[in-house]
Amino acid sequence: MVRAERRPLIIGSGIAGLYVALRAKELGLRPTIVTKSRLEESNTRYAQGGIAAALGPDDSPARHLADTVRAGAGLVDLAAARILTHEGPRRIADLVRYGVPFDTVDGRISLGREAAHSRARILHAGGDATGASIEETLKRRVLEEGIDARERTVLRALRPGGSDGPVAVLSREGGKGLEVEAGRPVVLATGGAGSLYRESSNPSIATGEGVAIAFRAGALLTDMEFIQFHPTVFARDGAPRFLITEALRGEGALVRNAAGDRFLVRAHPDAELAPRDVVARAIRRELDRSGQSSVFLDATAIPADRLYARFPTVTRFLATYGIDPARDMIPVAPMAHFMIGGVTTDVDGRTTIPSLYACGEVASTGVHGANRLASNSLLEGLVFGERVARHLLHPTAGGPTPPDLVLQLPLPVGSGLPEERSGIERVRSTLWDEVGIVRNAAGLRSAVETFEQLGAKMEPASAREVPGPVANAALTAYLIARAALRRTESRGAHFRSDHPRTLPSWRLHIGLVVRRADSRGTHRPPTRVKRRRESSG
Repeated sequence: MVRAERRPLIIGSGIAGLYVALRAKELGLRPTIVTKSRLEESNTRYAQGGIAAALGPDDSPARHLADTVRAGAGLVDLAAARILTHEGPRRIADLVRYGVPFDTVDGRISLGREAAHSRARILHAGGDATGASIEETLKRRVLEEGIDARERTVLRALRPGGSDGPVAVLSREGGKGLEVEAGRPVVLATGGAGSLYRESSNPSIATGEGVAIAFRAGALLTDMEFIQFHPTVFARDGAPRFLITEALRGEGALVRNAAGDRFLVRAHPDAELAPRDVVARAIRRELDRSGQSSVFLDATAIPADRLYARFPTVTRFLATYGIDPARDMIPVAPMAHFMIGGVTTDVDGRTTIPSLYACGEVASTGVHGANRLASNSLLEGLVFGERVARHLLHPTAGGPTPPDLVLQLPLPVGSGLPEERSGIERVRSTLWDEVGIVRNAAGLRSAVETFEQLGAKMEPASAREVPGPVANAALTAYLIARAALRRTESRGAHFRSDHPRTLPSWRLHIGLVVRRADSRGTHRPPTRVKRRRESSG
């Protein structure tokens, strides 16, 4: 009989899920990948900007660490960030070993620069097709290794299990019945929740259900209020929302308003290369002031041959709308992009539920603080995916330390009504309108009420039933809004117009956990700094 820890169930097939599966197989385990779409469909596939690692002769992990901490606005977990930046180069070597075709110049890996990085340390593959190159390479290796992969299979619920792991309830697309997997560890690599916002750079599969399912099962969540908005997403009526990579600004592209003014120079000394939260808010203010639907990215000073060679994905997309970035301005606006918080883990991916792990965007290690440094997300999936795989081989008891402030929230008992597609659209509009780039108490309270109402309708009427996608969306959105309402300051990606200052008393993390019948409400108010989370930011 194969021991339980040798048969991990990996939910998700982005960089984190595929890498954990490959490393687990190399370590002698027998992983199974479960993914709700095709194996290659994930947020990873659409990552244009690249992956950060300190590989240059003028760079070091210590410099990368300093930049990560600075961008995180006072909430970066120093231990996690040190692991990310110091182990990153070895994980890049793994990708090279797997065959990822990183771009080179004269036989050396080419390194670009992005906002808030003090050095050129961004690796690319196929120019702006880095995510797709990594995804396709890892997918090919998974298939070559004969790893069991179940496509179009959805995680519906996690239920209490023994020490071998929680019970995973699955269903196949179009199937009427449920499948139960028990007696094996579960790795959540389900990605983020960006597409729950009406305006988003994410594919439609990024709906945050991993967070909702883990929360129902009793897992602790952290930092759910921090949603990163990418400053430059293609914005034209009737056109799909398409990310215009930050690397364009790293190459010298400028942001201008309709009058041609470089207004970002008044928002931050680094202007176009300021941290993402600063740039996104400055653009949002300009749009509100002007009444326009977009500002413009001006890349016309970049040599045309370099534009086409370095950014083939972007230039091909723009060409379909009659835009040549060598001569034309690109209409852009900020949109939801990355979920910084998620299921709380330690640096080995352990959650507060025995034998439930999480890594990648669904996890909250504290490594990003309140604002993710550009191109650290793909690296996060690799670095902590490696640690998850090794812990699966040699599991030990333990888990993350709870934050100073934990909100115990009731899980609504719903009516179990049939779900309607309009529920998803209501979630998306409410999140964008009330829990977006700029927030306030009135809007957040309204959003919480909306999501509570949806939950009261859509949540299952009994624990034996499993929730549907609208119930999951409403719950994830509710958790984002509740955390945002509780943090009465502005920090990083979380900005409150009614509390615009960053306060030392809020230099801590907000945890969320389901309140059981014998639990009370909030405990440990925000009156002291959490010393374990160090930062200079």
